[in-house]
Amino acid sequence: MATYVAEGGKDRVITLREQRDLLTSALKRSGRELSRLLVIPTDITRLPGRAGVLTQLLYLLAGRKTFHIIPALGTHTPHTGQENQTMFGDIPFELFFEHNWEADLHLFGEIPSDFVKEVSEGKLNYKIAVEVSKRLVEGLKSGTYTTAISIGPVFPHEVAGFSNGLKNILIGLGGAEFINKSHFLGAVYGMERMMGRLDTPVRKVLNYAHKEYLKDLGILYVLTVVGYDQNGQTVVRGLFIGDDKNTHAQASALSEEINLDKLDSPLERVVVYLNPEEYHSVWLGNKAVYRTRMALADNGELIVLAPGVRSFADDPKRNSQMERLIEKHGYKGTSRTLKAVKEDLDLVNNLAVAAHLIHGSSEGRFRVIYATDENLLSKERVEGVGFEWLDIQEALARYNPSVLKDGLNDIPEVGEVYYVRDPSLVLLTTKDKLGGRS
Repeated sequence: MATYVAEGGKDRVITLREQRDLLTSALKRSGRELSRLLVIPTDITRLPGRAGVLTQLLYLLAGRKTFHIIPALGTHTPHTGQENQTMFGDIPFELFFEHNWEADLHLFGEIPSDFVKEVSEGKLNYKIAVEVSKRLVEGLKSGTYTTAISIGPVFPHEVAGFSNGLKNILIGLGGAEFINKSHFLGAVYGMERMMGRLDTPVRKVLNYAHKEYLKDLGILYVLTVVGYDQNGQTVVRGLFIGDDKNTHAQASALSEEINLDKLDSPLERVVVYLNPEEYHSVWLGNKAVYRTRMALADNGELIVLAPGVRSFADDPKRNSQMERLIEKHGYKGTSRTLKAVKEDLDLVNNLAVAAHLIHGSSEGRFRVIYATDENLLSKERVEGVGFEWLDIQEALARYNPSVLKDGLNDIPEVGEVYYVRDPSLVLLTTKDKLGGRS
């Protein structure tokens, strides 16, 4: 196991040609054979991470050989044909397969409860079944595929500390139990102890599962680190390719430099824009809460511009119980959510929802104001889960994304606001909250 490419820097821009050359070099050095290839990119909710572009490069490199794609959806909504076109260009639709997190899974074994108890500092004591997509596991074992390549961005993350790496397989192509229990582990341990840290309880669980069950699959990981250039456009700052955990560690170190904004003092008002092409649900849109909470002042204000948000759960038809549980319990804080877990069997069986409710709450410390289209997600429903509501047209007139610049803005009759154009690529925190980092 090795790192084959480790290229990048805070001011580096890796061009498309360089990405192709580095990918070609890594494939040659690793000895990966492309005649029967399965590609596992992150889904469209990570669109800026360039997984779609790198998948297209692999498609061209593989030529007319066996080439299949299974996006790492986790519990997210399956792609439409248009979304595939947006992310992956002209790759034929019939080459794509959909991950089902509740079925079509290969069971490896389990992570023992004493290990979970140890990494959670005694907060939890349950075992976790390790299940992954049958298409991946049995496809590699049978020879249907000679190689599997996982692609996606690394950035600060509320569940794992930093995204991607083993998470893209064990959660993105994982089963219900692993998704539920890993998310709950992170939430109970404490999100603010997790984000932007590499050594976390969830990462330890991912590493355990890989060491005990997945290492012989030989999956190659292609990891990007993405930031903004001086014109506000996303660029690839780092590309890391390998099959060992050091590959992810190097990408995470660069992501900390690029994607973690360390502020001198707390912010009174933060405005976050959710691109309607990517964000259709509060489940995803609450990145606005996760990624700004450590920078918001007590009694501060978070305004979430959510023109395309139309539901609480991602894919509310398929995940109707998730939608119902979010509306039933709301974003009311950790103590109320943990109490609900003890009393509501449906929530016990959907611990990822419980984790989401904890992640999305301000714990009463600051205001969260969701600006939505009344016809998509109504004022009544938004306020019913514990948020405040603002009409999206009024909000866009007051906080115009085409005018605001990243960072601090002074708006007449409003005052100073801190603007975030995409919460997926940033973690805001104050320097005083960085003590004791692991």
